[in-house]
Amino acid sequence: MNAQRQPALFVSHGGGPWPYIEEMKKAYAKTAKEFAQIPAILPQKPKAVLVISGHWEEENFTVSAAKQPPMVFDYSGFPEHTYKISYPAVGSPDLAAKIQGLLSARGIKCDIDSSRGFDHGTFVPLHLMFPNADVPVVSMSMKSNYDPEEHIKLGEALRSLRDEGVLIIGSGLNYHNMRGFNTPAGGPVSEAFEAWLNDTISMPSEVRSARLIDWELAPAARLAHPREDHLMPLMVVSGAGQNGGRRLFADHVMGVVMASYIFD
Repeated sequence: MNAQRQPALFVSHGGGPWPYIEEMKKAYAKTAKEFAQIPAILPQKPKAVLVISGHWEEENFTVSAAKQPPMVFDYSGFPEHTYKISYPAVGSPDLAAKIQGLLSARGIKCDIDSSRGFDHGTFVPLHLMFPNADVPVVSMSMKSNYDPEEHIKLGEALRSLRDEGVLIIGSGLNYHNMRGFNTPAGGPVSEAFEAWLNDTISMPSEVRSARLIDWELAPAARLAHPREDHLMPLMVVSGAGQNGGRRLFADHVMGVVMASYIFD
């Protein structure tokens, strides 16, 4: 096995800029602790991180080639200081070009965005994992059609990057129903769907892919994800993962279970 091979991760990134708000950070104490411990389970420090965020979608898969990615404050109603956050990691135009080439070789159209910055699906987990912002970070969009099979194939096309020391992170949520947070119904729905997800990702790749493609047949699927933007990053990570995955940890926040997964 390649000693520098990085795992592929799916992280439930939580709500808004929570690590920067003391009251919210207390509610996410377990997630904060677990994210901070992730570098210790990696084979070595990543050469770069590729993040597929549930907060960026385009008509075609798109990768950011920004050298100094700006911040994207894609939330509202939070304290003023959360709109002055900085996560000063550099980008990697070379990695962005390599990604475009890998996808082109598979017949997957991929656009380049030279200015896209870090949305909170990217900077929230990375702020906790790599607080010194000393690892290059490249952002990648989902495709706005939300086709599970296309996103799984995207992950398969990206898989070889893991052998080059690139940590692939899909950043979303295993449960994302804004009307269900902090309600009596939200907890059972999130638990039912997460149990199915955890079972599914442990399966061999062909079986796992077939189940994920038909994810709407899962228990409480559409109650957990009325819109599947926060689920698509998991499809990419599953494709990149090849072997079976497992739950890395689960937290309970806003009345629901929030789980993160690893494909070793």
